[in-house]
Amino acid sequence: MMAARTKSKVTPKYKTKYRVKNWPTYEAALRNRGDITLWFDEDAIDSWNAPPSGRAGGQRRYSDLAILSALTLRSVFHLPLRQTEGFVASLIRVMGLNLETADHTTLSRRSHTVVVPALARMHDEPIHLVIDSTGVKMVGDGEWHAHRHKTSNKRRSWRKLHLGVDGDGFIVASALTDSGVDDASVGVALIGQVGTTIAHFTADGAYDTRAIYESLAANGGAVPNIVVPPKRTAKVDAGADEPWRQRNRAIRRIAEVGRRQWRKESGAHQQARAENAMFRFKGIIGDRLRSRSPEQQQTETMIAVNILNRMTTLGMPESVAVRA
Repeated sequence: MMAARTKSKVTPKYKTKYRVKNWPTYEAALRNRGDITLWFDEDAIDSWNAPPSGRAGGQRRYSDLAILSALTLRSVFHLPLRQTEGFVASLIRVMGLNLETADHTTLSRRSHTVVVPALARMHDEPIHLVIDSTGVKMVGDGEWHAHRHKTSNKRRSWRKLHLGVDGDGFIVASALTDSGVDDASVGVALIGQVGTTIAHFTADGAYDTRAIYESLAANGGAVPNIVVPPKRTAKVDAGADEPWRQRNRAIRRIAEVGRRQWRKESGAHQQARAENAMFRFKGIIGDRLRSRSPEQQQTETMIAVNILNRMTTLGMPESVAVRA
C-alpha cells in the first residue's frame, strides 16, 4: 500500500516563508472572532416583527432582519435549524425581551425568499481584484465514505463557489453556480458586481478569455493591469488592441524568461489572496452546504460571505516574505 503524501508539492527552493508583522493586533482579532457577547439594540427590537403588508390574507410575523439574524447564527455556530431555533430563543429569554422566535419550519421556508443585503463597499478608490473558484459539497456521501462502502456516485453532488477578493482580503463579489459552469463566464459577472474601479486584476489560467479582458476594459476609468497566465498554446495576436495587447506582452515575456520567472515579475502570486479566501470560507463556515434547494443555498452562501467580511473588519495579518 502506498504511503500517504505528506510533503508539499512546492520545491523547498522556491517555497516562500512569511512573518506576521502585526501579531499582537491579529491575535486580538482572532480572540474577538470567538467573542459571543450578543445584544439586541433598540432598532433591532423594533424591527424584529414584520410590519403589515397592506394586503389581504395572512401576514408575516417575522421581518427579514429576524430571519437573517437566526440564519447568521446558524452559519457561525454550525447549527441545524432546530438547534438554531433553541439558541435564538435562549438569547431572547436571557435578555428578558418580549420577542418571539421563528420556528425551524419558518426559517427553512423563509430562507428561499429572504433578501440578503448586498456586500458592503469597503473602498471607494480603485481596487486590486483577485478572483477564483472552488467546490463545495452538497447533500450526499463524502468521497471516503463512497469509496469505502461503494455507494452511488450520483449522490455526490457539489456546487462551485466563485469569489472576488480585493487587496485587503474583503470579498467584493460572489456567486454560487452548478459544478459544470465555465469559470470565465462567471468571472465576467463578478467583475460586473464590483461597485468601484478596478486598477489591477489577477486570476488563474481559467480566466484567459477575451470576454474577461473586454469586461475589464469596460469597467470604467483606465484599463487595469491584467495578470492572467495565458494558455500554453497561446499565440501572439498581431491585430490586438488594448487590453488584449497585455496578453501579447505576457506571451512574449514567458517565451523569453519562462513561466516561473514571469509569474514572479508580474505578481501572479497575488492569486493566493483568493485561495486564502476559499480556505477561510471552508475553515470557518465549512466545506459543505447545509441547505438543499438552490434558492436556500444562494442565501446560505451570501450570509456566509457577509460573515467573513465582518470577521475581516476585526483584523487581518500583515505578512512580509522572509525567504523566497
